[in-house]
Amino acid sequence: MKYNYSIIVPAYNEADAVGPVLAELRTAFPAAEIIVVNDASTDGTAEAVAKHSVTLLTNVQNFGYGYSLKRGIGEAKGEHIIILDADGSYPVAAIRTLMHEYEKGFDMAVGARQGAFYKGSFLKRVARVCFRIISEFATGRTIPDINSGLRIFRKDVAILFFHTLSSGFSFTTTITLAFMLNAYSVTYIPIEYHKRKGNSKVRYVRDTLRSAQIIVEAIATYNPLKIFLLIAAVVFVAGLAASALALWYPWVALFLFLSVAFSMSMFTFGLVVVSLKNRSVNA
Repeated sequence: MKYNYSIIVPAYNEADAVGPVLAELRTAFPAAEIIVVNDASTDGTAEAVAKHSVTLLTNVQNFGYGYSLKRGIGEAKGEHIIILDADGSYPVAAIRTLMHEYEKGFDMAVGARQGAFYKGSFLKRVARVCFRIISEFATGRTIPDINSGLRIFRKDVAILFFHTLSSGFSFTTTITLAFMLNAYSVTYIPIEYHKRKGNSKVRYVRDTLRSAQIIVEAIATYNPLKIFLLIAAVVFVAGLAASALALWYPWVALFLFLSVAFSMSMFTFGLVVVSLKNRSVNA
């Protein structure tokens, strides 16, 4: 089987970094379709891109990372999509390794970031672990890196979920969940993550909260029962923990009773939601 690839590079104010990335891509893939989506940059990114033999798309406003990727994917001629950030943080050389794994028949191959530059701050690591626990609980799969920006996937599958995929930095998170929660195969390959050139565009507090919201929305869309199970489990565990105090404070036993009742109610409500969802799909 011959694979037809398109490489999508979203770029926002990456004038210093995008040129070397494109030069390396063109050397490694001389015949590939390379599409750069310039997200209304104000620093000369478009001029830097114009020096290379690639397709340049420019958004009229700064619509976001995910929007740029969706636009590039929609314009791509290839049946298989490679996405890569423009900041130099992902090794172009790792794409060949991902392609080799992807061509074994997976629907998506993802570069799982490794190294000191991936670890980040303490708060960032905590948020990452929390998101990973929730996502793995929802999907029932191991997810080494839920929001890696280097991945290969089938265009036809990605387009199915465009209406649910984030237009912001959480695009990669939502496409991971969309593929996994709909029984598409995803594999991970460890890659070295480099120090990015220039300043990050991520606003950690705002984007962390937004990512949490989007993860919950994605799970509620594709596997709502897991949301209700998670809430029920948290309340039930809290009730059990509080019950240890019942020896000294008898009224705490009421809290345990209420937590069990609430947990059962949430589970039952979740079953009803899933039943209604399945009926709407089969209608």
